[in-house]
Amino acid sequence: MTTATIKVILVDDHAVVRAGFKMLLASEAGIDVVAEAERGEAACQLYLQHQPDVLVLDLSMPGIGGLETIRRICLRDSQAKILVFSVHDEGVYINRAMNAGAKGYISKSSAPSVLVQAIQTLAAGGSYWETALNKNLPEADSEMDYKAVVERLSTREFDIFLLLAKGLTVQKIADELCLGYKTVANYGTQIRSKLQVSTVAELAHIALVLGLMGSEGL
Repeated sequence: MTTATIKVILVDDHAVVRAGFKMLLASEAGIDVVAEAERGEAACQLYLQHQPDVLVLDLSMPGIGGLETIRRICLRDSQAKILVFSVHDEGVYINRAMNAGAKGYISKSSAPSVLVQAIQTLAAGGSYWETALNKNLPEADSEMDYKAVVERLSTREFDIFLLLAKGLTVQKIADELCLGYKTVANYGTQIRSKLQVSTVAELAHIALVLGLMGSEGL
């Protein structure tokens, strides 16, 4: 009995990281990396072109970013099998990926075998949420007001909130996300209004309290 090959697309903005993933998966019988991309925009096009069994992507990328990539692909294909492979293991990231439509989430610090197992599980129609990350999922009845507000931010607002909290200027954010200066400035105003703060320092404090300011950055 022959087992069908699992077609995979890798999406990460670091070429060295993609090369490492590709080498790992190439050594695994039954998995074929059919394409790779460094930005979400390209990932959306490649997904339509190759119709992979599983798309593996990082959340932190220039352009539209990982969360928006997940959302766009799932809007086009509700059965898309997307596995997030990220340095971020905070609950808010896991929840947002889940809500966007991802079928699995594992940490880049996982053993190589975990990536392989996750891909195989998704390809078979299952979901894979790394056990070690379960402790990071927020409680459903959380009483942290800031957390609730951040959870309700749109994908674009969330991205800009994190970049502002990291200290990037409006112009730098506009350049990184390929948006207009005024657009980013307006988003910043909306975000500060929703969180009822007036300074970037306050945004940074909120991000720090929520565990979103890890050493890896965005």
